[in-house]
Amino acid sequence: MKKEGYMSFEFTITDSQALNLLCGVNDKNFLVFKSHFGFDVTLNGNKIVTNAPAQYQQLLEKIFQTLVELANHKVILTERDIIYIIKLAQDNSLEGLLDLYKTNTKILVTDQGKVITPKTFNQKAYVNALMKYPLVLGVGPAGTGKTYLAVALAVSHLKAGKVKKLILTRPAVEAGESLGFLPGDLKEKVDPYLIPLYDALNEMLGSQTTQNLLEKGVIEIAPLAYMRGRTLENAYVILDEAQNTTITQMKMFLTRLGFSSKMVVTGDPSQVDLQRGVKSGLIDAVKRLKKLDEAKIIEFEKIDVIRHPLVQKILESYETHED
Repeated sequence: MKKEGYMSFEFTITDSQALNLLCGVNDKNFLVFKSHFGFDVTLNGNKIVTNAPAQYQQLLEKIFQTLVELANHKVILTERDIIYIIKLAQDNSLEGLLDLYKTNTKILVTDQGKVITPKTFNQKAYVNALMKYPLVLGVGPAGTGKTYLAVALAVSHLKAGKVKKLILTRPAVEAGESLGFLPGDLKEKVDPYLIPLYDALNEMLGSQTTQNLLEKGVIEIAPLAYMRGRTLENAYVILDEAQNTTITQMKMFLTRLGFSSKMVVTGDPSQVDLQRGVKSGLIDAVKRLKKLDEAKIIEFEKIDVIRHPLVQKILESYETHED
């Protein structure tokens, strides 16, 4: 008998393993609904029970139907997956989700045994582009996995012997900060801003292996100015934070591409830190390269940003205040 004020959704589950996949460890998958919406979701036999307001019924029917289908196909569901599925359901974009998970591409297994795969439709399109095209531009908000996935593909290519060198670079421009007062040469000044790239490599290869490859020159992490005058052959080259390049710098970088190399450019056009009146090389490049068959531009959206629910609420509170 249904409790007053509660909704229940019947489902058919194939076995106990699928049931565990549906709920997650310690019911973490269902706890996402509490942190995201503010209502409870629990299991009662073959029913999912919730005290959600009535206006959520159609949305929850779509979400729970999708979750049960994925669990029955033995898809491992994490809190991150639940949040993405909720966002897709709110956007009426759930079609094809099962194929996303069933045909997912394993990019790399990290030093700690974590399997890196694309987690959203746009991430999958991005990974497919990285595998096919010599030049890919990943454009969109922070937190969409643009740089992380590019580094994972680069490490995979390096391990497989498809390239001999991995080069990661960023322009020496940071929001509201001056590099001039810092000690050392340009690389030493910029190194602190390259920490996210070091972190990704340490996770994927282990800190010792990363350090060894850096010392041997197999991996190079350097400011964009160090790319001038070079032709980068047999290399996987990633330009991060590309929205902070000038048009001249972007042209210089793109023309470094050599034979048997891949080049990836990532950035967020909404976060340009250049001086007023200076045009972003990334925004300019997107316009120029759209018609090239040999290059691919993948545009990420807000739906690809999967944050902890509390972080999302914090951001929304700031955005509301700013508005």
